Amino acid sequence: MNEEIIQSLNDKLDVAIERGKELINDEQIQERIKEVKEVTEETVRKHPIKSILVGLAVGFLIGKALSGDDD
Repeated sequence: MNEEIIQSLNDKLDVAIERGKELINDEQIQERIKEVKEVTEETVRKHPIKSILVGLAVGFLIGKALSGDDD
């Protein structure tokens, strides 16, 4: 029975991987990623100090969430 479960999970994982590959190769998604990158770069250039502060704040929050500290 455990082998059946493992095989079922492997089959589902294979399907998910194939779908992910299709999404990565999708031209519309590639174009959207390019647009988001360009907007982000422009925003950082216009507001470098704010961008650094936001990056530090986000990094701090992610670090706190992942560290497991219960302070």
